[in-house]
Amino acid sequence: MDHASVMTLAQWARGSEWRLSLQHSCARHALVWITRGQGIAIVEGVRRGLGVHNALVLPTGTMFSIEPGKTGFGLVCEIPRQSAAPMPDRPHHLRIRDVAGQNELTVLFEAMSRAQSDARPFAEEVRDALAAQISVWLRRALITHPEETRPSAPERLVRAYAALVERHYREGKSMADHARTLGITPTHLTRTCRKLSGQSAADLLTQRSLHAARDLIETTERPMAEIAASLGFGSAAYFSRFIVHHSGKTPSELRAACRARPPARLAI
Repeated sequence: MDHASVMTLAQWARGSEWRLSLQHSCARHALVWITRGQGIAIVEGVRRGLGVHNALVLPTGTMFSIEPGKTGFGLVCEIPRQSAAPMPDRPHHLRIRDVAGQNELTVLFEAMSRAQSDARPFAEEVRDALAAQISVWLRRALITHPEETRPSAPERLVRAYAALVERHYREGKSMADHARTLGITPTHLTRTCRKLSGQSAADLLTQRSLHAARDLIETTERPMAEIAASLGFGSAAYFSRFIVHHSGKTPSELRAACRARPPARLAI
């Protein structure tokens, strides 16, 4: 059975900056708690500034990227999809201004970390109970710290595009294909994405494909041709050129470099 876990942002990235900075999604719900510095997140194609005591809620399947900045530090609680602790079905960005709320969440993260290192029986049950408390904290915070504005029409468009990218990135669909599905021109989609995220619509799509490709290259032993086909690339040669162009290394070089790195520890 899968259980809740807590780690730092650096540990979440498993020693690879691209795991956070490229567009991707998580198989588990995530609550990111920024405790130092300033950074940037792009969530569903919308750019957001991250600061101290910001909480970022990322339901499973949400496309996002995070750049915590040079001095940025944060904690992440991952909660399984099947957990009894209810989590929101859409992302939220909360700025927690009251000291009591800040301290309460920090204490819960610290308790989760201790339980994660506890070798005694029923430690997993303790972690799940703490995840339920974090869920309660979050639901209370959503009431006391409501998000300030309703999404604009451009935001709704970019979020819809991000959802399409996340849903179909394995199928080799182009940005123009998604623009057609949304009933708009590629030019309008590109202009809107650039305004709200700082990146073009094609960039967001490329990043999502690149993250998926690098993850499969570095975490599996699957043949490169099989990975290419699973992500909608027309040929293994085109897939290799894509990887070299965006990473500076061949797929085999990326796999070898990953194998040479020591495994990341997941305890705080």
